[in-house]
Amino acid sequence: MPFSTHMRSTYTATPSDIEHRWFIVDAEGMVLGRLAAEVARIIRGKHKPTFTPHMDTGDNVIVINASKVRVTGRKAEQKRYFHHTGYMGHERFTPFASMLAKHPERVIEKAVFGMLPKTALGRQVLRLKLRVYADADHPHTAQQPTVLKLTQSESK
Repeated sequence: MPFSTHMRSTYTATPSDIEHRWFIVDAEGMVLGRLAAEVARIIRGKHKPTFTPHMDTGDNVIVINASKVRVTGRKAEQKRYFHHTGYMGHERFTPFASMLAKHPERVIEKAVFGMLPKTALGRQVLRLKLRVYADADHPHTAQQPTVLKLTQSESK
């Protein structure tokens, strides 16, 4: 079969095509994993038709009220965060409840990080595009973020 000149080619975004927007998400009463999945999708840019896997096409996300996020089932008692000090046998496990009490921002950051690719681009997107705050105050009013209403399929 001869080559056809009107075949469709794969779209690849160029830096001039990329437009970064700002969104704000209220985490109060939201389930941690479902919130993290949506935030990861937005900061990676997968919600846009111009998504290109090897480029930063994502939007900036501000998460407020991180201390009021919830988990389902018995995760509040059973979930633990692993940390290694670098010395032999020095693994440290922090329970979810104490991590949420001391550093609520890290709970959401770690959940979102787990849903991003473990590449240089994934780490860059997490560092530059995600801002998490424990309460409703944030210093990004100048960016005029759009309120992003995420729906929860389960209500408890």
